[in-house]
Amino acid sequence: MHIHLCGVRGSTPAPGAEFVRYGGHTSCVAIAPDDGAPDEHVPAGGRPRLILDAGTGLRQVTGLLGGAPFAGTIILTHLHWDHVHGLPFFSAGDRDDARVTLLLPEQEAQNEEGSAGAEEVLARGMSPPHFPITPAGLRGDWSFGSLAPGVFKAEGFTVEAREVPHKGGRTFGYRVSDGHSAMAYIPDHCPTALGPGPDGWGEYHPDALALAADADLLIHDAFLRPDEVAAEASFGHPAADYAVALAHRAGARRVLLTHHKPDRTDDALDALATRFRPDPTVTVAAQGQLIDL
Repeated sequence: MHIHLCGVRGSTPAPGAEFVRYGGHTSCVAIAPDDGAPDEHVPAGGRPRLILDAGTGLRQVTGLLGGAPFAGTIILTHLHWDHVHGLPFFSAGDRDDARVTLLLPEQEAQNEEGSAGAEEVLARGMSPPHFPITPAGLRGDWSFGSLAPGVFKAEGFTVEAREVPHKGGRTFGYRVSDGHSAMAYIPDHCPTALGPGPDGWGEYHPDALALAADADLLIHDAFLRPDEVAAEASFGHPAADYAVALAHRAGARRVLLTHHKPDRTDDALDALATRFRPDPTVTVAAQGQLIDL
């Protein structure tokens, strides 16, 4: 599989000269199959068919499609703004010939009638007066659905969904496999919600370990430094060191640190990369990276 990092920032976009090298767009990872059919009109890595999260980085996916409409599936980890705000600005998905299936975590019951449907929940943040159109206003063939924890198929990939702790709404992590390679994606994770764990960075709980187990790549939330955990972990994020330790405990071959704090400059992320440089399995995510598994 070919993995395009289209947005690696957390919470809110980070524009400006201090954020050029690692990028300012929020969470979005686009995955293309290794189908052995290169196209001279498509950038290296092939046309993505599976997208994880729809932050402002989703806008970058259009350029990966060589002028073609998007035909595939978008899976959301949760509904915070930095994971959905790209949807109405996704040019390749908002056109008459697009085909998009959008899936999000099944929500807990909101009233006596039960939980709201996926489109209804999404429309709470994307509808007047907050935005000019609702999800139904997106052009093309869009369908919306909810996910429970478990294993399912999407665009030729096998996807496993597991719930992870994160403040402010149900949040899933995902494991994606093409039968040859596997990647785990946990961009928002608050392991301290389950206790301090053995290192003080949070518990290495069964769901996180299962998603990352023997994965070729773990893409994980690295919002905080260890010295920030005491004051800021309650906002819903871990230290980068937790992500690295989780990868080691789970046997993941590589770990990509992502969901960077919006005020974490290029120089600060360089310093983070330098701190982990003795470990060749650790990389700091940068927008525009292409990873082949």
